[in-house]
Amino acid sequence: MDWSRPGRAEALAAEYVAGTLRGGARRRFEALLPGHPALQAEVRRWQARLMPLTGALEPVAPPPRVWRGVQARLWPAEAQPWWRRLGPWRAVSGAASAAALALAVLVASPPPARAPIVVVLQSTGAEAGVPGTFVASVSGDGRSLVTQAVQPVGLPPGRVLELWSVPPEGAPRSLGLVRADGSTVLARERLPATLLQGGTAALAVSVEPPGGSPTGAPTGPIIYAGKLQI
Repeated sequence: MDWSRPGRAEALAAEYVAGTLRGGARRRFEALLPGHPALQAEVRRWQARLMPLTGALEPVAPPPRVWRGVQARLWPAEAQPWWRRLGPWRAVSGAASAAALALAVLVASPPPARAPIVVVLQSTGAEAGVPGTFVASVSGDGRSLVTQAVQPVGLPPGRVLELWSVPPEGAPRSLGLVRADGSTVLARERLPATLLQGGTAALAVSVEPPGGSPTGAPTGPIIYAGKLQI
């Protein structure tokens, strides 16, 4: 992991905070963090940049297994199944009551929402002077999407940014215009129903004339692109 290359530390920190840096690469990055203040500073900057994206998304309740895991670590003696601490007749009665209660909870409570997915779009180098990263946050159900220009993108006069959903095969689909100097909440009706079901392999941002592409396909340079990893 050569993080000393220009821009590499920023890119790694972005992937680490977004959760897209995984496996051995993530473990190596975490091992480097304590001894490298520059990497720590990049991580803090990316945390500050990505936190505002969560403000436009619905909060996500953690699944019950998270709390059970916390309880098991804090109070290991209590982690033993309760029915083993009861007599046989109490266990049978208790199990029946617990089953009825669990069924009632399942019927009355909807499943917890899935966590949002953050996509880090890197500069393609198609335009000189374009800042290195652009981010998008997709809700776990794929029904809302927020974009954030990490740094203002300098555009020629009379030009705008347009976000595209890139499918595994076929032509990109426009998701709408996005701001070059802040955050944008995309309209729900613009998002494809299959956004998180294999219908989108990547997101991309192009430079277009006012009002967006007149052809339904990117007409200007693609300046940002990033894979959608589910």
